[in-house]
Amino acid sequence: MYYDWEMMLMRTATPNDAAAIAEIYNHYVLTSFISFELEPVGPAEMSGRISAVLEAGFPWLVLENEGRVAGYAYASKWRSRPAYLHTVETTVYVSKDQRGQGYGRTVYTRLLADLGTGGFHTAIGVIALPNEVSVRLHESLGFKKTAHFQEVGYKFGKWIDSGFWQIML
Repeated sequence: MYYDWEMMLMRTATPNDAAAIAEIYNHYVLTSFISFELEPVGPAEMSGRISAVLEAGFPWLVLENEGRVAGYAYASKWRSRPAYLHTVETTVYVSKDQRGQGYGRTVYTRLLADLGTGGFHTAIGVIALPNEVSVRLHESLGFKKTAHFQEVGYKFGKWIDSGFWQIML
């Protein structure tokens, strides 16, 4: 896959990215089972989410293509008990018109590398099922399926399964 890196930039997200990130995310909220969110997220809410992730000491990366956010990936707290301190949940999304170009893999690979050098031990990707594209991405990066929960979400009049994929950093 060819990347024109002169036209691309990977960096830490800021609250100023909220509108672009919300636009990417809301496509999936409104059209797919990928997110279990039911209503679109506004820029103000997304700005708060970005700030909360960064203030908690987790990375949130954006990948820009020609000055426009093409995708993003971030990590967040897995669970609240102190023994889970070194475990994170990971998330990755790519703009609907930028899919299939390797941007998700690019930003996710960098996120995992940053987590590994940042003192985290394991990452867990949660995937609404079925979702072959996300499964392939996670498994190609070394994630292994560790759990499958049946009918844990309800969206668009259907019950949705959820799977957990884990990688040791």
